[in-house]
Amino acid sequence: MPWPLADFFSRLGPALLPWRCLVCTEPGETGRDLCPACYRDLPWNRSACARCGLPLPRPAPRCGRCLPGRPVQASTQAVFRYAPPLDRLLPRLKFHGDLAAGRLLSGLLAQGLEEAPRPAALVPVPLHHRRLRQRGYDQALELARPLARALDLPLLAGRLQRHRATVPQSELDAAARRRNVRGAFGVADGAALPRHVALVDDVMTTGATLAEAARALRRAGVSRVDLWVAARA
Repeated sequence: MPWPLADFFSRLGPALLPWRCLVCTEPGETGRDLCPACYRDLPWNRSACARCGLPLPRPAPRCGRCLPGRPVQASTQAVFRYAPPLDRLLPRLKFHGDLAAGRLLSGLLAQGLEEAPRPAALVPVPLHHRRLRQRGYDQALELARPLARALDLPLLAGRLQRHRATVPQSELDAAARRRNVRGAFGVADGAALPRHVALVDDVMTTGATLAEAARALRRAGVSRVDLWVAARA
């Protein structure tokens, strides 16, 4: 099924079928494929480093990892910790084409980002075209598209590009992850970008991919890059 048609049916489905929790299959709340019990179990990341989103015992402007250096991002909004039930929902979107999970996650992101400083636009972290052909969809774009609608922000898909294919980051340690993505991103020729954008992605682990994407945006003239992610590992 072509993806535009699949997206149409994914949006039409909730109007025809009852809401069902994507975690435990119990009846969901009205307007959300999540039951009240699983909603209460969500691991909100309300105490974190403001620069990298790392969960902390109490909120702080910078954690110990960020103090010695100068992170390329101005701030990180990691809405959840990577813990149950997020660790079940995110892989369903990322690896199994579960767009219903993406729709649910995007709605939760919009809720968690209500008080976040507003950028001029959202920029999804892109897949390389080879990976996109294999997977058939881009999970960051599937999160960013409804998020942009919910927050009434422009979505600048296609302006940031992944020029070089890389091996999956999950197979590498922190140092190898940085080497793996070095120089992997660039901005499309002639693409106009505002001075303040938020990069949108699903999960932040070491932050190597997001940092490299942010550097490409900064080189293209963006003065402030925030990171907006569903979960922080």
